Amino acid sequence: MMDAINKKSREELVAAIVRTLALFVVLVFAGPALAQTYPAKPVRIIVPFAAGGPTDVIARIVAARLTESLKQQVYVENLPGAGGNTGTATAAKAPADGHTLLVVSTGFMVNPSLYAKVPYDPVKDFQPLTLVAESPNVLFAHPSVAAGTVKELIDLVKANPGKFSYAQPSTGSTPHLSAELLKLTFGLDMVMVPFTSAALAVNATLAGHTPIGFTALPPAIANIREGKLRGLAVLAARRPAALPNVPTMTEAGVREQDAYTVTGLVMPAGAPKDIVARLNREVAVIGKLPDVRSRLEALGFIPVLNTPEEFGARIKVEMAKWGKVVRDAGLRIE
Repeated sequence: MMDAINKKSREELVAAIVRTLALFVVLVFAGPALAQTYPAKPVRIIVPFAAGGPTDVIARIVAARLTESLKQQVYVENLPGAGGNTGTATAAKAPADGHTLLVVSTGFMVNPSLYAKVPYDPVKDFQPLTLVAESPNVLFAHPSVAAGTVKELIDLVKANPGKFSYAQPSTGSTPHLSAELLKLTFGLDMVMVPFTSAALAVNATLAGHTPIGFTALPPAIANIREGKLRGLAVLAARRPAALPNVPTMTEAGVREQDAYTVTGLVMPAGAPKDIVARLNREVAVIGKLPDVRSRLEALGFIPVLNTPEEFGARIKVEMAKWGKVVRDAGLRIE
């Protein structure tokens, strides 16, 4: 009797081991097999902002080239709303099969500190793919403003508390937080006027509705070059090649104000590693193409194209840096 029981137990143990080994084989080989058949359908790149801004521009450049290299349609879907939270939440809930990508800017990293409730966790809910490019923010003014330098603008605003307004593209964006950092540093009283896109913020300053503007460089660069807006300072360590005649904040005599709008790609957490690696390689190749690189630089972007691990580390750095500004400025959206 005992021999029969022992025999049955051994058979069950062997069967369990076989099942475990079979599962291991499936897991080992499923990833490469999935990567070989990827993409099995059109790939969607979600832009959580309106068309025309820096994230949208980069998304469309990447989508067009990925369509060629993947031999499958890659399309852009704009889902603006709630400072980027609407589109980001949609991406977070998408299947982690590599067929949904999300273009993120610094707001993706700031919103958890800014909003009382955020429908995503930038670290837990997403797999970093690459930081495609970054762009320094720029401070500009309508030509009618009686200030030709940053220091003159600071003095002018100090002498007229509450009388100057500034345009910015989205509450919690780095242009907005750049303005808040300047206000905190010098005790300035300026009225913030938020818009739903950088293009609208630039247009408001062009029309004189807001005398001052803070945006990433690309949306403002053409009007600054043409003299329709007065570029007061680029918030970067060095002058960008696309705008060599505008000083940096440090050159303007104001230190520790550097601020970049980062634009990268992430995917829903749990995406197959082989697909993550492949897309990282594909985007890196695209970003290094001479015509793509020159176009990005002409628009005021600085190509980066780092690894998923490096981009993940940058996300955490940006979260810590701008989270402090949000807290110090007492910003909160319920």
